[in-house]
Amino acid sequence: MISAILLVLITIFLPPVGVYLVSGCGADLLINICLTLLGYIPGHIHAFYIEYVYYKRQEEHQQGYVNNQHAPGVYSDNVQSGGRQQGYGTVN
Repeated sequence: MISAILLVLITIFLPPVGVYLVSGCGADLLINICLTLLGYIPGHIHAFYIEYVYYKRQEEHQQGYVNNQHAPGVYSDNVQSGGRQQGYGTVN
């Protein structure tokens, strides 16, 4: 809970940093940097959407529900899985 609040505070000031902390360095981060440079509000909307999907998937996993459908507009496997380990390579 404390980490989620801290992540939201970081995202309010620097949206790309919040996305990086959740999804790592990848397409989601690049999209967020571009959106933040084009307009600060679109960067915020995208960052909070990425964080929403991440925490929603994490909560679903804790409740025993596994959602295998990909969230639209999210390219990070870490966000799609809610931070769960997916295995190494093709081995699950």
